[in-house]
Amino acid sequence: MKIDEKLVTRLETLSMVEIDDKTKMAKELEEIVGFVDMLNELDTENIDASFSILGNSTPLREDEPIKKEIIKDVLTHAPKAKDGYFIVPQIIE
Repeated sequence: MKIDEKLVTRLETLSMVEIDDKTKMAKELEEIVGFVDMLNELDTENIDASFSILGNSTPLREDEPIKKEIIKDVLTHAPKAKDGYFIVPQIIE
C-alpha cells in the first residue's frame, strides 16, 4: 500500500492529531504496513482460531462494579465535550 502525504493529511484530519513531519510519518506508516503485509505470508490454514501456547486458562475473578468519577477526569482532557460526551467531527455524510 502506498502511503503519501495526502493520506497522512487525511489521517491527521480524521484523528484530530497534528503531524509536523508528514513525509517522515508517511515513510514510517509505510514500513508498518509492510511489516503487517509480511504476516499475511504465514500459513495459518491448519491452526485453530482458539490456539494458545499456554496450557492454562485465564483465571476468573468476581466481576464487581466500582463507581469512579473517571468520566469527568477524561473529559477535561478532551478537545471538545458536552453533557458527558465527546464532541467529534461528522465523518459520515
